[in-house]
Amino acid sequence: MKITDVEILVLRLPNLEIKGDGSQDAVIVRIHTDEGIIGVGEADSSPYIVNAIINTPSSHSASRGIKEVLIGEDPLEIELLWEKLYKETIYYGRRGVGIHALSAIDIALWDIAGKYYGVPICKLLGGCYRNKVKAYSSVLMPEDEYEVEKKAAYFAEQGYLGLKFGWGALGKDDKLDIKLVKAVRRAIGDTLSLQIDIGMEWKTAAHAIEMCRRMEEFNLFWIEEPLSPDDIEGYRKLKEKVYQNIAAGEELTTRFEFWNLMDQGKVDIIQPDISRCGGITEAKRIAQLAEFKSTMLVPHGFSTGILVAASLHFLAAQPNGELMEFCRSGSPLNSDLLVEPIKFEDGHLSIPTGSGLGIELNEEVLNKYLYKKIRY
Repeated sequence: MKITDVEILVLRLPNLEIKGDGSQDAVIVRIHTDEGIIGVGEADSSPYIVNAIINTPSSHSASRGIKEVLIGEDPLEIELLWEKLYKETIYYGRRGVGIHALSAIDIALWDIAGKYYGVPICKLLGGCYRNKVKAYSSVLMPEDEYEVEKKAAYFAEQGYLGLKFGWGALGKDDKLDIKLVKAVRRAIGDTLSLQIDIGMEWKTAAHAIEMCRRMEEFNLFWIEEPLSPDDIEGYRKLKEKVYQNIAAGEELTTRFEFWNLMDQGKVDIIQPDISRCGGITEAKRIAQLAEFKSTMLVPHGFSTGILVAASLHFLAAQPNGELMEFCRSGSPLNSDLLVEPIKFEDGHLSIPTGSGLGIELNEEVLNKYLYKKIRY
């Protein structure tokens, strides 16, 4: 079997707002083969930059376009292709959006492999430790206390065992942060776990230390990304002074950055995004490092059902893969892109049982929000 084409689909809501919501647009990759098997992947990144990286013409042996490298290759040689793509894009890749593009390709290759062998991806990863994964609802933090309480109560009633509020109004004003988090805890009581995502808005370790201590009364499961992902020293200082669980990692790519975050930053929880960190292949390596460091693994995910399915298969095959984020933004790209939505019941998401990712894209929804189809 050989790769014959790489297709890019850019989806976009008609009234996109500039806010911390990655579910308003999407870049989907479809890899075509000479046996008619098509693999699907996505990158949670800037769609047009991902497209440029995949479709750019080669200029150097270490600065090649991803599509040029892939055409004619065997899609079943997934790890070999990962290393080949990493090496041959290393001048402009290595980290950041170059790895985001590689992530989309990697997910699609695993989808092809599962379809070729007729098994779910988690089987190819070594076997499934579980057939469902506990999921917490994840939404933006409103600015008004009444809206906060209303939204928190709604998701608690839906059966979620944990809630996360993030970005939005958080991190702009210390007093408001306290008021909003207090409103959430008031609405859901003490039995449900609660996480908050500061979105990198607490600018210094000293500020983060102060705010973490002020938040202790709310019994938070974790505080997420209080600092910049580049401030590894700040994370180390923070963990030296607070008992609060600290989570981070959604912006990071490759095992190398995650190792620094765990080994030097001392965070309690890492959050690789399968559609950014290097795909399923690299996420496996990151998970092994997390297990070695006794660091909790909770993947980030705030995009389409493609990412949800990929994250579920990845977690199913990890001994330490028991919890994941479930974006509830209300975007149709998040909720409607799959023909059969992934089953949520009793606080858990079920692992898709079909071959590959085990999902089918809703072509009607896809065409409705298709901003551009790119095939060279």
